[in-house]
Amino acid sequence: MLNQIVLMGRLTRDPELRRTQTGTPVTGFTIAVDRDFSSREGGEKQTDFIDIVAWRNTAEFVAKYFTKGSMAVVTGRLQIRDWTDKEGGKRRTAEVVADSVYFGESKKNREGAQTSYPDQSTGSAKYGAPAIEPGFIELDDDGELPF
Repeated sequence: MLNQIVLMGRLTRDPELRRTQTGTPVTGFTIAVDRDFSSREGGEKQTDFIDIVAWRNTAEFVAKYFTKGSMAVVTGRLQIRDWTDKEGGKRRTAEVVADSVYFGESKKNREGAQTSYPDQSTGSAKYGAPAIEPGFIELDDDGELPF
């Protein structure tokens, strides 16, 4: 069976990192995802607000590098969870458990040119420097094409 979800949307608030009693990092956040079609009444696009839960390294990554309004691409699985509210009523919640979260926009479109983002080749953070993929070298651009 298959339970795989890919979503792209903007965070509705800053993610908040928490820890379980055993110290496992977890963060919950909501993304706003526009539907591809407009409503018949008024022609406005509708937006779905989808709850996301990230654990461990993914939770720490999201809490450190994403803020309200950031575009995020989330891959994960749908989880339905039953719980009891304060009045004793039975409730059911659908949420996405994130396997991975990626930046959904280019670095230059993100707010704050001096914000630290991870260098994907080393895992460390660099300021304003593009990530260089492993196996590639950075070339000096002297303005002349080699061909």
